[in-house]
Amino acid sequence: MSEKKLHDDQKYIDGLAENNTFIIKAIYEKFAPKIINYIKQNSGDAYDAQDVIQETIITIYNQAKQNKLQLTCPFDAYFFLLCKRKWLNQLKKSNRKEVTIDDDVLYKDDDAQVLSFETSIFEHKQALFDEVFLQLGDACKDLLKATFKIKSMEDVAKSLNITYAYARKKKSLCIGQLTKLVQASPKFNRLNY
Repeated sequence: MSEKKLHDDQKYIDGLAENNTFIIKAIYEKFAPKIINYIKQNSGDAYDAQDVIQETIITIYNQAKQNKLQLTCPFDAYFFLLCKRKWLNQLKKSNRKEVTIDDDVLYKDDDAQVLSFETSIFEHKQALFDEVFLQLGDACKDLLKATFKIKSMEDVAKSLNITYAYARKKKSLCIGQLTKLVQASPKFNRLNY
């Protein structure tokens, strides 16, 4: 079975990952009006739409940076599905009703459905990680934050004024503690379906 071909719109994903202002501006100009219109037709306003668009762009940026997101469908379909899903979830949480599902606006593109689903799972996992990370002690948080930024454990140890051996051992213990906290969370089981 052959691997799926990257879509030409991968440039939007790469541009977001590189924080390219030209690409970000192009996304807003080209794709935001459809999102704004959809949200306005479904119990929202332009401010709600801007929030959804901004949160979705941040999610895509994070996934592109961490998971090297590979777009195999049009960006328009993928972006719209993510924004739509985020808006419908917000409506559910706030108990606002009156949702119009316009079949002309929905996409039948399987790749877009799969990618938007994967991005939603990524977003939920990231939120769980962030929530649980805050439960760690300060020493663990400082050490793990340093390892996220600095690749070499020797440099991490120097930056924290600790020995290399202690940094390695402490990192292992902190990751173990973080893993236990994540697995103990009720949200964890809901993410592994």
